Amino acid sequence: MSAQHLLRALGWPPHHRLDVQPRHGMLVICSASDGRHRVGSRGDLPLPANARHMCRIEPGQPVLLAAIVRHALVVVHPVSTVVRLLADLHTHLAAVGDEH
Repeated sequence: MSAQHLLRALGWPPHHRLDVQPRHGMLVICSASDGRHRVGSRGDLPLPANARHMCRIEPGQPVLLAAIVRHALVVVHPVSTVVRLLADLHTHLAAVGDEH
């Protein structure tokens, strides 16, 4: 998955070593000197099949990438998580609107 703009913000050049871990239904990618994965030569982030499977991310499925520059992390959110969070937010906003 191409993420050149995020990688530049994090200072991760091509071949930079990474650790990719599923956590709470999302993938968390961080810099790791002994990481098993690397940034691709064209600024691609590796999304290993086993980690994607653990987060229910299907091949070709849209995801939301978020860089947390302060902590040198990239978080890969499955579209299902984004949809659920937005639905929860909209339900909350509707309830607040009903109070006024």
